[in-house]
Amino acid sequence: MKSLLLTLALVATVLGCNSSQKQQELDTPSRGTITVVSDESFRPLVEQLTGTYSGIYPDAKFNVVFRPEKEAIAMMLRDSARMVFCTRPLTKNEQAVLDGRKIVGKTERIATDGVALITGKANRDSLITMDELRGLFSGQITDWGQLKGSTQSGPVTLVFDNGNGSNIDFVLRTFKVTDVSKLRLFTAKSNREVIEYVRQNPRALGFIGVNWISDGDEPLTAELSRDLRVLGVSDKANPASRDEYFQPFQRSLGLQDYPLRRPLYIISREAHSGLGGGLINYLARDAGSLIVEKLGLWPTRPYNREVYIQK
Repeated sequence: MKSLLLTLALVATVLGCNSSQKQQELDTPSRGTITVVSDESFRPLVEQLTGTYSGIYPDAKFNVVFRPEKEAIAMMLRDSARMVFCTRPLTKNEQAVLDGRKIVGKTERIATDGVALITGKANRDSLITMDELRGLFSGQITDWGQLKGSTQSGPVTLVFDNGNGSNIDFVLRTFKVTDVSKLRLFTAKSNREVIEYVRQNPRALGFIGVNWISDGDEPLTAELSRDLRVLGVSDKANPASRDEYFQPFQRSLGLQDYPLRRPLYIISREAHSGLGGGLINYLARDAGSLIVEKLGLWPTRPYNREVYIQK
């Protein structure tokens, strides 16, 4: 009997130690290590956000991985990453994966982003309409000379960072394109390579995430923006003036004037109050929105600044 009681006590002690160890291994909002995955279109934003958060909490470490959006979401669903930065909520089939594992998860819209259209400086035409873009993606327009006000001719090459990335997915969904086989379309390996390709090819029309070229305080932005034109886009068929064209910068995103704007979400599969939740709270309810502003996007919840005026 004593031997049985001793054995049970030993088992309880071992189980208790294991439970305590697991509890200690759980990350918290200010400590631990998690993997975060994002579409490469948001690299500048994600690197600044995670870097700043780790600066505030030195024991918080983020393994940041960049993949095309479809692959990024798949990584989060199969538990290869704790959270994902992406441009859309989960589909019903994707949500069913989490539901099947009894994971509630969390989806937080953090900003309004835009897809910027860029050409080289040699192309003096800096305006385009949504109808013209629709023509380019339907195959009805194939030459620069077919665009209103164009100063050059020759075939238009549509340049994206990746065939499965958020930029091309968003544009194809916007114009309801299901077949790209007849389009003159080129995919590079990154947004940065799109910029380099456009800079070297005057007949290229590039599509990139606006945060790559919208941080006025970042030397890289100045470097990448060199010798580029950011096109103004109008959703009117026959704009009366340049005032009816808008570029993908903060004011136009916030006022919803820029036609190719899109939401930016964080989706988390975190099942406890951990590091992922801390980062989301920092973005949604704390000074993290100031970084979103700095990168030229429009934060969903702007950071409240209190100003005290003394006589």
